Amino acid sequence: MAKGYRKRRAGPIDHLDLRFFASLYWPGFAHGNSPRQAGNIRMKNYGNKGGSMRAMSGASLALIAMLTLGTIVSSACSQVGVVQARRAFKQANMEYQAQNYPRAAELYEEALQSDPNLVEAYFYLGNSYDNQWKPSRRGEPENDALMDKAVENYQTAAEKLATATDEVQQTLGKRSLEYLQAAYGADKLNDPAKAEPIVQRMIQLEPGEPSNYFVLAKIYEDAGAYPESEEMLINAREVKPNDPAVYMTLAGFYNRQGEFEKTIEALEERAKVEPNNPEAFQTIAAYYWDETRGDAALNDEQKRDYLQKGLEAVDHALQIRADYVEALTFKGLLLRLQANLEKDPARQQALIKEAVGLSDRANDLRKQKTAGTSD
Repeated sequence: MAKGYRKRRAGPIDHLDLRFFASLYWPGFAHGNSPRQAGNIRMKNYGNKGGSMRAMSGASLALIAMLTLGTIVSSACSQVGVVQARRAFKQANMEYQAQNYPRAAELYEEALQSDPNLVEAYFYLGNSYDNQWKPSRRGEPENDALMDKAVENYQTAAEKLATATDEVQQTLGKRSLEYLQAAYGADKLNDPAKAEPIVQRMIQLEPGEPSNYFVLAKIYEDAGAYPESEEMLINAREVKPNDPAVYMTLAGFYNRQGEFEKTIEALEERAKVEPNNPEAFQTIAAYYWDETRGDAALNDEQKRDYLQKGLEAVDHALQIRADYVEALTFKGLLLRLQANLEKDPARQQALIKEAVGLSDRANDLRKQKTAGTSD
């Protein structure tokens, strides 16, 4: 073993003998020479090879040696940190999957301390805190601090992943924004003013994704900004006019606003998009049934009109699928309401009899389905 340095021991980087690293750049240093002597040896060797570098002072060489050592040690420490971070991240993921969120949070914190560039960990750290938060303990400092940490890490993840090119990281970036806006939702922090710009950012990132418009529309609706809410839903329809969910969401909004005609228009547009889906037509029938029995302001003529339109819709559903239990059930319900408006006793009994037959048919189909499932 060369004189001047000890045998290296395995372990953390701060236990390594710095002479070993110095010898890589300053051969004379490995033989017990001072930095000044080591530098002169290197300059001499350089000159023998035809170099033209001027001799440097011992003090300058010593300074360069220390700077070089610092770079080497820093690089080695960085690599060790990356390894430690990956190990902690892997363990954290196992705890996360086991829903041991307190321990997962500790390990994600440890991973990020070792390697702050492990950007994926910020999302999972935020979600680990989020899952520990309890709505029943809202207002308790320790519990509220968990949501604050969740928001902080969701925000960090969203910022760091904003320019990601990796597909997995891009997905986590979007998830970070989604969970961040959810944290500001009514059932958590209840801060729509902070949620709004986040969802607007989500729309900018994915202008063709209607679900983001739905979220912003709900924020506006909850705040009482109904025109703005409707505008967002109309924008969603424009970016994806063939998406049935767009029309169902519009129908739900109009129904909550008490605008029945617009509700039906949206449901009929949905049926045009899905002409072979019996559920689309059965849903129209269900809305007609609910409006007829629930709106006391309707006169008998209006009720008959709604019931007839409901029956037409449900018959269309049964043409597509004759054994559609829900359609059979709602047709029976519509016929019973129709019987209530009937003045002719014979006609009334005929309608009730037909309704009972449909109900029996629906029950038989349910039993057959249950028996088939149990077999």
